[in-house]
Amino acid sequence: TDSFTQDVQKEKFEKEFSEYTDNPNCFAVSSCTSALELTAALMNIQKGDEIIAPAHTFCATVMPYLRFGAIIKWADIDMDTRVISAETIRPLITPKTKAIVLVHLYGLMCDMDPIMELAREHGIKVVEDNAQSLGATYKGKKCGTFGDYACYSFHTQKNITTLGEGGILSVKNDDEAKRVSGLMHNGLALYPQREEYWIPAMSDVQLDPKGVIPYNFCLSEPQCFLGRKVLKRIENLNQTRIERAEYLKTELKDYPELVFQKIPSDEYKHVYHLLPAMFDGSKFGKNRDDLIRLLFNEYGIQAIVQYYPLYRYPLFKDLGLGEANCPNTDNYFDNMISFPFYVWASKEEFDYEINSIKEAIDRLRG
Repeated sequence: TDSFTQDVQKEKFEKEFSEYTDNPNCFAVSSCTSALELTAALMNIQKGDEIIAPAHTFCATVMPYLRFGAIIKWADIDMDTRVISAETIRPLITPKTKAIVLVHLYGLMCDMDPIMELAREHGIKVVEDNAQSLGATYKGKKCGTFGDYACYSFHTQKNITTLGEGGILSVKNDDEAKRVSGLMHNGLALYPQREEYWIPAMSDVQLDPKGVIPYNFCLSEPQCFLGRKVLKRIENLNQTRIERAEYLKTELKDYPELVFQKIPSDEYKHVYHLLPAMFDGSKFGKNRDDLIRLLFNEYGIQAIVQYYPLYRYPLFKDLGLGEANCPNTDNYFDNMISFPFYVWASKEEFDYEINSIKEAIDRLRG
């Protein structure tokens, strides 16, 4: 490569990622949040526009739209799949609805056909947040191939990473895609063919779309080079995740207190970015905090809770977004536990974790 940024590795990574995901117009960017920010700009989000999104997600899913002045309408999750659905989206649609931002959370895709039918019926854009789902499929199609925009993450905790940070934006509309390179890189746009390449200047700086100051969301050449290498491993890494998740769930089948995310049918491929469960110890007067506490204090296993409903955070309350009708989201968060889940853990470590979970629940049962 001739440069450490915006050169041949970037072009190859984008092309190879496009081929892997069956997605057009892929752009390597600095993070999934950057990709989401670019979708807000491309959609020309205005103050007062409404965005429908889950509250059970990482805050970055909705942050970019807030910067453009959008109002977030919180969609509840399905209790079994723990992702949003057409049923939870439909009541929130109004004439002000500009887009649905859905999250294929934990590695399981939403039920996309009804969602896309609903979006088309109302002329609403769809953004797929695939930060946790690279390689997941629905009815034979990969995540990110349904909506108008697809955003991916290569953060250090994701199924693959590009030196800690990174992302991809895919844009379905070819005309919109022409705006991305300048929008993500300081407004730089190439002049058309000229008689003398340096006149009037080496490059041009344009405002497109109008009213949006361009960003610098570039991904470096070393990161793109690494991205190309790890992309070749994604199927093997995901298969390891699938096998480990199925192994753990099988080993814990005699513990109905734990209810894992439901895969609706064999038309879904879950890639298990994380392995959370809902814990119900009410029969013996215990809750998930008792289980987390016991696992940590007695077995050295640090289970966690994930995705505090966004409307409960002070930040969103301060923005007037503290109200929601999301009983499933509240119920799930208040009873969920997320177990340590790493592809690089040894089988001995993983078996220790499973046996410790069994012992801990047995002790809580009394």
